[in-house]
Amino acid sequence: MTRLPSRRLLALALASAIAMPALAQTTEPAAAPVASAPLATAPFTATDIRIDGLQRISTGTVLTYLPIERGDVVTPAKAAEAIRELYKRGFFEDVRLDRQGDILVVTVTERPAINKLTLTGNKDIKTEDLLSGLKDIGLAEGETFDRLSLDRVMQELVRQYNNRGKYNVEITPTVSALDRNRVDVTIAVKEGKAAKIRHVNVVGAEKFETEDLLENWESKETSWLSWYRRDDQYSKEKLSGDMERLNSWYLDRGYVDFSIDSTQVSISPDKRDMFITAGITEGEQYKISDVKVTGDTVLPKEEIEKLVIVKPEQTFSRILLEMTSDSITATLGNIGHAFAQVNPIPTIDRENRTVAINLQVVPGPRVNVRRIVFKGNTRTSDEVMRREMRQFEGSWFSQVAVDRSRVRLRRLGYFETVDVETTPVPGTTDQVDVVFNVKETTSGSFVFGLGYSQLSGLTTSIQLSQNNFLGGGNRVAVEAQRSDYLQRYSFSYTNPFFTDEGMSLGYNLWWREFDYSDFNTAQYSTTSAAAQGILGLPITENDTVSLLFGVDSNEILTFGGSTPQSIIDYIDAVGQRTFHAWRTELGWARDTRNDYFMPTGGTYQRISAEIALPGSTVEYYKLNYEFSKYWSLSPSFVLNTRAEIGYGDSYGSDIYRYICRVNGSDPQIPGQATTTAPAADGTCADGGTLDKTLVASGLPFFENFYAGGTRSVRGFRDNTLGPRSEVISGYRGQPLGGSLKTTGSVELIFPKLFDSNAARVSAFFDFGNVFDGVDNFDAGQLRASTGVALLWRAPVGPISISYAFPLKKEDGDELERLQFTFGGAF
Repeated sequence: MTRLPSRRLLALALASAIAMPALAQTTEPAAAPVASAPLATAPFTATDIRIDGLQRISTGTVLTYLPIERGDVVTPAKAAEAIRELYKRGFFEDVRLDRQGDILVVTVTERPAINKLTLTGNKDIKTEDLLSGLKDIGLAEGETFDRLSLDRVMQELVRQYNNRGKYNVEITPTVSALDRNRVDVTIAVKEGKAAKIRHVNVVGAEKFETEDLLENWESKETSWLSWYRRDDQYSKEKLSGDMERLNSWYLDRGYVDFSIDSTQVSISPDKRDMFITAGITEGEQYKISDVKVTGDTVLPKEEIEKLVIVKPEQTFSRILLEMTSDSITATLGNIGHAFAQVNPIPTIDRENRTVAINLQVVPGPRVNVRRIVFKGNTRTSDEVMRREMRQFEGSWFSQVAVDRSRVRLRRLGYFETVDVETTPVPGTTDQVDVVFNVKETTSGSFVFGLGYSQLSGLTTSIQLSQNNFLGGGNRVAVEAQRSDYLQRYSFSYTNPFFTDEGMSLGYNLWWREFDYSDFNTAQYSTTSAAAQGILGLPITENDTVSLLFGVDSNEILTFGGSTPQSIIDYIDAVGQRTFHAWRTELGWARDTRNDYFMPTGGTYQRISAEIALPGSTVEYYKLNYEFSKYWSLSPSFVLNTRAEIGYGDSYGSDIYRYICRVNGSDPQIPGQATTTAPAADGTCADGGTLDKTLVASGLPFFENFYAGGTRSVRGFRDNTLGPRSEVISGYRGQPLGGSLKTTGSVELIFPKLFDSNAARVSAFFDFGNVFDGVDNFDAGQLRASTGVALLWRAPVGPISISYAFPLKKEDGDELERLQFTFGGAF
């Protein structure tokens, strides 16, 4: 999408458009109107000065600019100079000097004031941007109207539209006179349709196909996607960049003598079609005959030579030379030589078609960082930003440390943009200041949320959160949430720098009622509460370990005739419906991603082990591993590979419970299935008969893993994959989840499809399932799907939409091809 000019750039462009006529007024006095009653040629002494014709401008203002004072001798030369000076101010349409006796009479006609300025028909250039630009140069409501300036502005607008490929644009200004020397100015724009590039031809290309040469051009021939990309619209700036890309194409492949002989752009008579022709001379391909490194390398020459990736007998490549130069300057920059340069000096042997390269190293002085300065952080304290720094004041400059500091600031999530500039300290050659310019984003909110998803239905929530509480980097959140299957109330606090070494400390308190029957899973509900403390400790630049300890309570409510028997038997075996747990979790995470919101490179992995400690109602553990890697294939494509494996089981002894009945009783008759106390070996007292043995073993059912849906295998209903219960009341079995989860995804992301960092489109391939233990794992039971997805951080909240085609499915699977979630904040 064509980027609109900023207010400042538009103002500068318009100002430059009217600068020439103003200069002409000052240097060409003959262009000014001739006085209707010219002064006598004989000089005279002005005993007084009278100003006639003023309406809005004061007499004192005119006298200030008039180069003649009372008592001065008025000559024709001084009169001409006076007229020029008054015209220069831009207040008057006409200036005339007369003489009444010894009184100098200055008669002026003021330019009208702009009462109203209106623009109509403009779409490519927003009205707000255009009016702001015009106001900066004085063409605004309440300002003095200058028709010549208006004409120049019209010419500039035509040029702006031409740059957008609209050559049949029509701009019609209308000036309507009003009373009290005022005018209304209306600028009517008929943009017309943009001219499309119908054909691009490269004349003289013999060694490569034209399609290959044009692959990376911004100027494209019109295609079925051009209505969205607008890449078939011609602009001079785009074509200039394309010529440089064409030149680089050949130089990167060894064609040292390559030249662009001509560039022709023609337009059809109706100004709707553009035709571009470039004439080139390819020349011959050259090889590298020799490569040497000279100059002051600072480091041992052998170390610098290891960074050289161009070798003799290779085909000459400018991009490899640039990569070599960048590698050497970066290496020297990491040891303090912030302004190091590498100058590749080629020696061309056209007879043998070879190039000898001399890499001349100019390290410059070693630079020390005097100060680190932060700008733009109106809420975030300097201390919060400074503790993310890996470049320190008073130490040698290191480009790697500066870049790493910038990444750490971006990953905080407090800033929309983070830019770095290195400025030399005036009067020194060996000191610099490193300046971080940030633009803060919203890090806290009081939100009433309203959302909807196919899984949870209507969701309402109230949340008070501050990720950067009082600018100190601490996170505080209070939340109340309610949906069709969930009520939740929580409070959390995290101090990411509890100690100076970077140890974090956090607390979580929450209470919830969760109805699994509305969660596409088995029919039961829970009421649970927990109190937790979390410690985090960074062990390297990218690695963190964490420790959680907490206590929780979970009450299970079952429904007769609908809750699966396996769940009821588990609860009966334990002998109580409320499960208490002393819980601990140890985790390790490595995060090298390059962005907080939309990463295009890096890896994220996390391993965690959660254990319900001895003394809990049931004793179990859960292991989980997450992996995600982003591969930047090109500026237009990013590949994301993800995988997750989870496993859980009980430890210690299984829990047994024996159900006995009195001999001769009929369990089908109410009141006769009387239980009697069993012995440890399962025998019944009082002559009773063993009716059933219940066992509570393995991972508790309320801790099972689930798969299917928007967060795992798209195209299948949320949480419906994996083991199911027996048929209940004639209905199909209910999803139970499993103790083993295996899911993965390969996703191709198109980050440049939208001209915004808030939206992205991707094509994905998902696979996975859950199983009842490792022994029941069967790769043939994995489900798979493919499709496309849209993720958009919209002003009304995050929106996720996917459309999937199940590739591997079984009879009885619950499919849901179109899946979406969205939410809003008010």
